[in-house]
Amino acid sequence: MQRMVEEYFGNLKKAMDGIRVTGQNGEAYSFPDGVVAAVELINKQSQAGKRLMFIGNGASASIASHMATDFTKAGGKRATAFNDGALLTCIGNDFGYEYVFQKPIEFLADPGDILFAISSSGNSENIHNGIKAARERGCHVVTFSGFKEENPLRSKGDLNFYVPFPGYGPVEVLHHAICHCILDTMIMNQQADG
Repeated sequence: MQRMVEEYFGNLKKAMDGIRVTGQNGEAYSFPDGVVAAVELINKQSQAGKRLMFIGNGASASIASHMATDFTKAGGKRATAFNDGALLTCIGNDFGYEYVFQKPIEFLADPGDILFAISSSGNSENIHNGIKAARERGCHVVTFSGFKEENPLRSKGDLNFYVPFPGYGPVEVLHHAICHCILDTMIMNQQADG
């Protein structure tokens, strides 16, 4: 069993070391530069009165809810996650599950808001529909994906964080860590400036 534990954390480290960040036109960023670009985007849009929106399914929904709460409470930013049970069942029932993020974004997003779209596989139709709605509303998009290198989510954001691993655990752990890194870097930068 010890070998399994060592292998798990070895895979996690390998995935962490392989994180790739790209921009909207496919340009590559170093991981620190990608985090800084995300912080700068959040600060710029927040100063203009814009909000952060988070979407994800399953464990990614948990990350979305957690990070929306932390960006609001610890980061002082307006943030929301579209994972409320009543909202999901209402939209899913009335429009279909593939629209559970698209419709709330159509209803609530303002131009200049930022959508954080989290999907381990990068293949979730409802995430792609949410991004489409965000783009139509003039929003910025930051994506978090994993699994296959050619997953379609990797090219949908202004910034795209990709974890090269084929399993949920390490991808989800690192998506959460990347989101926290963005938040904590933002907070430390605010404290240094203040």
